[in-house]
Amino acid sequence: MAKQESRVLAQNRRAHHEYFIEETVESGIVLQGTEIKSIRRGKVSIQDAFARIENGQAYLYNMHISPYEQGNRYNHDPLRTRKLLMHKKEIAKLSGLADRSGYALIPLKVYVKNGFAKVLVALGRGKKNYDKRETMKKRSAEREIEKAFRERQKM
Repeated sequence: MAKQESRVLAQNRRAHHEYFIEETVESGIVLQGTEIKSIRRGKVSIQDAFARIENGQAYLYNMHISPYEQGNRYNHDPLRTRKLLMHKKEIAKLSGLADRSGYALIPLKVYVKNGFAKVLVALGRGKKNYDKRETMKKRSAEREIEKAFRERQKM
C-alpha cells in the first residue's frame, strides 16, 4: 500500500468557534494555471471561504490563492469560484443536509495529499452567542482543572 503524505497549508480556526461541526468530507479542487504552485508555497487563505451546491455541483467561494510571483500573464484571479470534486452521492447527501436553516458548508483545511490539493469541507450548524459563551466556559473550566492537576502532581 502506498504511503499517503499530506501537508496542511491553511486552516480555518474560526470555524470551530462559529459552528458545530457535524460532518466532514474530503474533496479535490479544480485549479488552473499557477494556482497549485501558490498553494504548495502556502499562499492560500480560507478565512472567509464557504461552499455551495448549485446544479448538482459543489463550488467553493472566496478562497484566496495569491498570484504566483513568476506567473506573469499566466496568473489567475485570486478570488475566483472553484469547483470541488466530490462523488454524486456525497454532493446529494450534503445538499440535503445543507438546505436546512442554520446550516452551512465551510472549508476547514487546505492541504496537499499525494501531490493533489484537497479541501476538507464540513457541514456546520451556526452557533448562537450563548453557545459560544458556553463553549468558552467549558474550555476555561478544563484549563483550570488541568492546571490544578499539574500543580498537585508537582508536590
